[in-house]
Amino acid sequence: MTTEAAPPPGGTGAPAASPTAEEFTVVQQSAEFAELRRAHRSFAFPLTVAFIAWYLLYVLLSNYAGGFMGTKLFGNINVALVLGLAQFGTTFLIAWLYSRHAAEKLDPRAAAIKARMEAGE
Repeated sequence: MTTEAAPPPGGTGAPAASPTAEEFTVVQQSAEFAELRRAHRSFAFPLTVAFIAWYLLYVLLSNYAGGFMGTKLFGNINVALVLGLAQFGTTFLIAWLYSRHAAEKLDPRAAAIKARMEAGE
């Protein structure tokens, strides 16, 4: 029985040289990396601000608009319960949207940068 792991697929078996700190700095300062960072930030920051505002609106309404939040919609279901459950829905929606955004825009760019670094370019 051997404890040696098999080499990764497509590899020659020799370990790849790790990029140096200088190579990481060069990539970080490249226009391609700046575009990747911009694509991430232009999606993540606005959605984060919007969700925090939505959450704070819910908290403020809960504290200062008790009559409105206690308004019964049907049966024992009131506005507060519906808005509270909508917080969960919003969270899952944002996660799904980010997943799509990352798969379409971020992952291909990151993979291209990674491939160039691993190739030593």
